[in-house]
Amino acid sequence: MLAIEKITLNYESTLAGCEILPVFGWTIASDRRNVEQRSWQLQLSADERFSELLYDSGEVPDDHSNNITLPALTWAYSTRYFARVRISDNHGEYSGWSPVATLITGLPSAQWQGVFISAETPQDKDNSAGTLLRHDFTLPERHDIVSAVVHASALGLYQLWLNGEKVGHDELAPGWTSYHHHLLYQTWDVTHLLHDGDNAIGAMVGAGWYKGDMSFNRYRNYYGEQTGFICHLVVTLRDGSQQVIATDENWLASDSAILFSEIYDGETYDARREQQGWSEPGYTADGWRAVNLLAANKTVLQPQTACPVQEIERLTPWKLFTTPKGETVLDFGQNLSGWVEFRVRGAAGDNVVLRHFEVLDAEGNVYLANLRTAKQRIDYTLRGDEEERYHPHFTFQGFRYVQIERWPGIPTLDDFVAVVLHSAMTPIGNMETSNPELNQLHHNILWGLKGNFVDIPTDCPQRDERLGWTGDAQIFCRTASYLMQTHTFFAKWLADLQHDQTPEGGVPHVIPDILTGKCDNDRFLSQGRTHSAAAWADAAVINPWTLYLMYGDTQTLARQYGSMKAWVEFMRANAVDNIWSWKLQFGDWVALDAKEGSYFGATPNELTCMAYYALSTLLLAKSAKVLGHEEDYASYVALHESIVASFRNEFFTPSGRLAARTQTAHILALYFQLVPDAYRERTVQTLLELLAEHDGHLVTGFVGTPYFCHALSENGQADAAWQLLLKDDFPSWLYQVKAGATTIWEHWDGVKPDGTMWSPDMNSFNHYAYGAIGEWLYRVAAGINTREDEPGFKHSILRPMPGGGLAWLKARYGSVYGDIRVHWQQQAQRVTLEVEIPANTRSTLILDGAQALLEADGIDFTPTQDGYAGEIGSGRYRVIFQR
Repeated sequence: MLAIEKITLNYESTLAGCEILPVFGWTIASDRRNVEQRSWQLQLSADERFSELLYDSGEVPDDHSNNITLPALTWAYSTRYFARVRISDNHGEYSGWSPVATLITGLPSAQWQGVFISAETPQDKDNSAGTLLRHDFTLPERHDIVSAVVHASALGLYQLWLNGEKVGHDELAPGWTSYHHHLLYQTWDVTHLLHDGDNAIGAMVGAGWYKGDMSFNRYRNYYGEQTGFICHLVVTLRDGSQQVIATDENWLASDSAILFSEIYDGETYDARREQQGWSEPGYTADGWRAVNLLAANKTVLQPQTACPVQEIERLTPWKLFTTPKGETVLDFGQNLSGWVEFRVRGAAGDNVVLRHFEVLDAEGNVYLANLRTAKQRIDYTLRGDEEERYHPHFTFQGFRYVQIERWPGIPTLDDFVAVVLHSAMTPIGNMETSNPELNQLHHNILWGLKGNFVDIPTDCPQRDERLGWTGDAQIFCRTASYLMQTHTFFAKWLADLQHDQTPEGGVPHVIPDILTGKCDNDRFLSQGRTHSAAAWADAAVINPWTLYLMYGDTQTLARQYGSMKAWVEFMRANAVDNIWSWKLQFGDWVALDAKEGSYFGATPNELTCMAYYALSTLLLAKSAKVLGHEEDYASYVALHESIVASFRNEFFTPSGRLAARTQTAHILALYFQLVPDAYRERTVQTLLELLAEHDGHLVTGFVGTPYFCHALSENGQADAAWQLLLKDDFPSWLYQVKAGATTIWEHWDGVKPDGTMWSPDMNSFNHYAYGAIGEWLYRVAAGINTREDEPGFKHSILRPMPGGGLAWLKARYGSVYGDIRVHWQQQAQRVTLEVEIPANTRSTLILDGAQALLEADGIDFTPTQDGYAGEIGSGRYRVIFQR
């Protein structure tokens, strides 16, 4: 039976705030093998019954079922639309109509009737208290209302309230962007919240990233000195007319019960100052004041159609205990990002104080030193009700443990729950093996993503930093895209990267960029050294290319192409004989071969810079070809060839020795295809020697670690790659697992074997960068990859690599076409492999090391130099082979 499982809109299940038509896609279900789509028909309507159509494609002969673009359409703003599709296949079957997908259209900036309003004045620039805004309005009878859609945003953070109910489930809205260029607004259907007659709308506003203390320099008011809020509510009536309620001078303002709320330091809340019913109709706003109008730029407003920060899950505490020092501590059993929600009873004026932290010290006591100046403190004053419930509003914490500094009475486990916050992304990858420690590593990688994907890809979620470091985001991008549907998340962040690039094409170290011009006293970043480090700035090229590979997304590639090209040209402009450099290079950051007291690894910066220059130039050339820029393609292919020749001339001796004798130098040369063919085997053997010199351990940092296992497995050293992965003493991935980690650490020895800590000035226990090994687990161990010329896994390459003494491995990756599954079992030299390929795709199945086929399941395999390979269509297959 042929059926459509779901429609996607820009790779999401639903969108809110579309200003332009999304790309459409769908996943196909069939009980047959070798199913290929032959035609599709897609309809759009403002009516869920599709009685009146905005668009009907008719039957389109086409085998594409993803990245479908429609011709330009004229649609209404602030309106819900419905989409459905049906298809035919190569077996002559026709599907029924798909489940309906919905989208709500947005409001272009020129159409906003509202203005930015504020409860603050310029004198509040050092104030991080929350404020309230409200407005009463009247509507006709409820049966005359067809729909109501609201668009809203803020300079700061906000919650929108309507008739006493919080609108939507978003937290920390509108998120963090390069606000002066790119300010997101949110869109909700609020029809169900409206009343006959009197209504009230309100907002709670906080400082957030916009004006609060930010970065390790603790600089505030980076974007502005006053918080602001804007909204535009459109109520459509049955006669076709519309009533608009928008922010203007008629709104009222007040202080809130939030006395202080900032990203790093937490929140102070006095429940005695709550104003019950403040967002409900009929509220008497005595003492409220007039709002101030802000001359803020509305043209930067852009829709956030999906992927807001939300509450994703809740964790109950494992235990409540007393430390040797007598501290009362909750253990949630998992390092996470979010906040604690609690219930409490007590008298008015009683106080709750919580401190959030990641680890206990060697003696089992509270350890706060690695938070640096971040307080991560919640201070709640009770109003004295029977039972009170509270969670913070405009902050989040990174923590596993919570110290209860103050509490009226005796706390119990049932009083607390940890609320996990991160950007709402669809989970698409999972993996399980016969090795429990490897399973825990996968868990830690996933939770490192969860903890650091709070609107932007941060380095860490707990200390006074939490910045969008480009290097971390670059090396982890593909791993993240195997675990979650990250397209919307990264596309949004890349838009800010492009906005924040220097006029010459340099790429800031952090995006959004709040370091430039604010680091004059910093020992590393002063004198304009806040942009353009190799491997960090290359996120401008590598991340858009990764989205193209994983989703087949050419729209983001086209949108970012100017940014990609500008970065490569920046390197070319600062190169002599293809050796380029800029003021500050991080190199192989925090590698263990660094000099004592240094964070900079031993691999020469010149080599790292040149290697990434070659990689980015090659990927830019490939992108140019995809986008049809033929002249650019030829030009950058030639530049890449020139860089590779210069690299070989600079770093290889005539006898074939790589001059820089570090693990990372050899890894980059091998993985980036910079080694002459004649010298490849020597380079591989030298890498193995360097590994053996450290008893089989890596000493690599941020640059070398992500590619280490790839460099080995791609060059005939699969066993060495598995051995490296499964090392469990220091330094290794599994050392952290055995030490009880629940996320990935910033340092291999964040907690040393003797229980002491790395220096507290930079020691995060939730730092996803080394979790980039996850890509190798999915792409090599499970063997799930895509062809570059048929991206998005339209044509997958399944090339699993059993090893490591594992009895079995199961993996699932939810591609845009549907689930790809791999399950291998090995016993002695016999391997049983089961795979599943989604409909309307094909795959090349490669059996490396297969000596004999015992069961082929109808696949026409061809012998290869290393085993067997066969082309397969969609469906489930089971093969058995002898190694």
